[in-house]
Amino acid sequence: MNVAVYSRKVLKHEVLFFKRFFKQMEDLNWNPIIEVEFYKQLKQQIGLKDGYQTFNSYKDFVTGIDLAISIGGDGTFLKCVSFVRSSGVPILGINTGRLGFLADTNTADFERTLERIQKKDFTYQKRSLIQVETEENIFGDRNLALNELAVHKKDTASMITVEAYLGGEYLNSYWADGLLVGTATGSTAYSLSCGGPIIYPSCGVHFLTPIAAHNLNVRPVVVPDHIPITLKAIGRDRNFLLTLDSHSKPVKNGTEIELIKADFMINVVKFSENGFFKTIREKMMWGIDQRNE
Repeated sequence: MNVAVYSRKVLKHEVLFFKRFFKQMEDLNWNPIIEVEFYKQLKQQIGLKDGYQTFNSYKDFVTGIDLAISIGGDGTFLKCVSFVRSSGVPILGINTGRLGFLADTNTADFERTLERIQKKDFTYQKRSLIQVETEENIFGDRNLALNELAVHKKDTASMITVEAYLGGEYLNSYWADGLLVGTATGSTAYSLSCGGPIIYPSCGVHFLTPIAAHNLNVRPVVVPDHIPITLKAIGRDRNFLLTLDSHSKPVKNGTEIELIKADFMINVVKFSENGFFKTIREKMMWGIDQRNE
C-alpha cells in the first residue's frame, strides 16, 4: 500500500514516536511517500534513510496513493487536505495537538490504528469543501477550504461592513470585525469561538457567523450549501484580509467574493467507536462537574 505521510515538524519529544511509526510501516510492508520538507526534517532529526519517494503538490496525488496520513493538529490536517483535494485519497489524522476535532486517533494508539487500517476495520466519512472565486483570482488553485472562509479587518481598530447575498438575494450587512462562512466541518473551528452553532459533519449546509458583531441582535445563520453566497467588504481601509482555513491574502476594498460548494468531497477515515457527539463531549468536557476535579 502506498501511503502519503505529512507533518509540519518533528519536535524533540516526538522523535521516538516517528521512529516507531516508520518501523511499523515497514513491518506492515507499506510504502511511505513523504512530503518533501517533512522528509528533510526526518533525515535530520531521526536519521531516516535516503531513498523514500516524496511529494510536494496535489498533482502527485492523481494516481498511485492509497492513503494519506496527517500527523499533527487540525492545521496540519487542513494542509494535508490541500494536497489530497479531488483525488479521493482518504485521510487518516493522528493528533499530536491539544484539542483537534479532525483527527480520529492519537500517538498513543497509533500502532493499533495502523493495524486496523491494514485489516480495513474503518469507514469513510465524507466532508464537503467551500470553493472561493474572486475577479482577480487571488488564491489561484488554492481556492478551497474544509473549515471556513474569513473576511476580516487588516490593520485598523475600525469595524468593517460585510454585505452578504444568498443566491443573489440580500441577506444582511454585518458591522463587525469580520465574517465567517464555513462548512459543517468548520462549525467546530473559528466559528465555535465566535458563538456559532455546532453542526453534524454530514449536514449539507453552510453557516455565516459574524466576528464580534456591533449589533447584538445579529446571530449566526445556517443555509443549504447548494445556495451560492456573495460577500463584499467595505470599510475605511484600502485592503482587508481574506483567509481560507490558514491561508491568507489581502483583498481590495469592495471586492466581490463568490462562494460555492466544491464539486467533490474529502474522505476522512473514521472508526466506529469515535462518533461525532462522543468527540464533542470529550473535547469540550460536556457533562463534567469541574467541582469534583
